[in-house]
Parts: sequence; C-alpha cells; structure tokens
Amino acid sequence: MITAGVDLAAEARGTALAVIEWDVAGAVLRSLTLGVTDRLIVDTVLGTGRAPAHKLGIDCALGWPDEFAQFIADHHAGQPLGPEVDGGIDWRRTLAYRETDRAVRARTGRWPLSVSTDRLGLTAMRAAGLLARLAERGVPIDRSGSGLVAEIYPAASLRIWGFVTPGYRTDAARRAELIDELLAAAPWLDAQGFLPLMRSSTDAFDAVVAALATRAAAVGLADPPPPGMLDRARREGWVALPNGGLGDLLALEQRLR
Repeated sequence: MITAGVDLAAEARGTALAVIEWDVAGAVLRSLTLGVTDRLIVDTVLGTGRAPAHKLGIDCALGWPDEFAQFIADHHAGQPLGPEVDGGIDWRRTLAYRETDRAVRARTGRWPLSVSTDRLGLTAMRAAGLLARLAERGVPIDRSGSGLVAEIYPAASLRIWGFVTPGYRTDAARRAELIDELLAAAPWLDAQGFLPLMRSSTDAFDAVVAALATRAAAVGLADPPPPGMLDRARREGWVALPNGGLGDLLALEQRLR
C-alpha cells in the first residue's frame, strides 16, 4: 500500500507532500517534497512515473458548513433571513463550524480552524480546485472519506496517538523532540534521509503525519461519519481521526498476513 499526505497551503509555497510505502515489514518514507503544485499531487495519486497512491490524505477542510453555504446563498440573493439570523455568537457558531469540527472537539478537546471565518478558507478554495482536477482525471471524490481522498488533521492525530503537541509548529527544538518521540514509537518507519527536512519544516513534518494518518483511513482504523451524518459529511467533509494507536497502522498489516 502507498499512502500520500498533503499539508496544503493556499499556494504551492508552504505546501508539502509525503509518500509512504507500506508492507508487512514496515513503512518507508519514499519522498518528501516542499513547494508542491496541484499537478504534482494529481500525478502522485495517478502514479505518473511511479506507483499510484492507494489513498490521499489532505490536511485542509474539504467543504463548508451547510448553514454557512445556505446563509451566503440567501444573503447574496437578497432572500429574507429567518429570526435565527440575529448576529449572536450562538448563531455565528452554527456557520463557523462543520459537524466534523464538533466531532474533533469532542474527541480532542480543541476546535479546528473554522473554514468559514479563519484564513483556512483561502486554502479550502485551493482544495476545492484540487478535488476538481482529481475528479477530471477519474479519481472518485467523496468528501466523507470513503473514496480515494480523505480529510486529515495531523495535530489531532498526534494527540490521539498520545503525543504532546503544543509548540511543535513554531518551535524547531520542540518539533525535533516530537519527531524523535514519534520515531521511537514507530521504529518500523524508515524516514530515510528526510529527517533534516522534517526537523526544519513544519509543513514537511505535518505531511508525513498526514501520510501516516491516511493509512488509518485506508485500512478502517479511522472514525467514519455516523450513519445519520453521511449526507452532510459528503457536502461538508469529514476528518478521518484515527481510532487506534500508532502501532496499529503496521500491526494490521501483520495480522492480515
């Protein structure tokens, strides 16, 4: 199995792509690239010049809250707005967060960035274009994560796996410690010559974590949307949070053999 993880930014600068190959003996980080274009991501998924990816994990919201999309459409068209549109904080929160964001908070105790009200919206616009390019090439897109693409949240995945995450994105020394902790917990992961890049670039490290978490989504070790939430998740997107430990990612392969 090959999993690819993307730490997506609004532009190629700041975007990183990691590709991990898995077998019964372990996992090997085959490539780790910065300054990644949409074309390189699409080529990686399709296997242009290499083996195709079995699953692509994108660290970005893949959609907007239903309530936000409806509000924008109604407001733009000049439609009457209901009494619930009162400008208050409770109403605004229904527009700011998706159902999957609420599930992430319930699981990890922290809110993700709001795709509606934070700068993440610019990156989500790029993600929408990326999904369109993949669909044009025949890649099945299901924002709930059941297709080839899944939405991934690296920091939340790390917390679920038991790592302490505050500071790693801005503090290079803390990030280096976290990388050492992760590799100690996953001795089966061969980072090859990419450790200096992981230590120097938060984007590169998050892409590697995304590729690991994508493995969980690929083999059924991530939480899917509840049945009653599936239609909404196909519009809004759904974060594939791991439901096991880091070691389970390889242990499953060994059990299957």
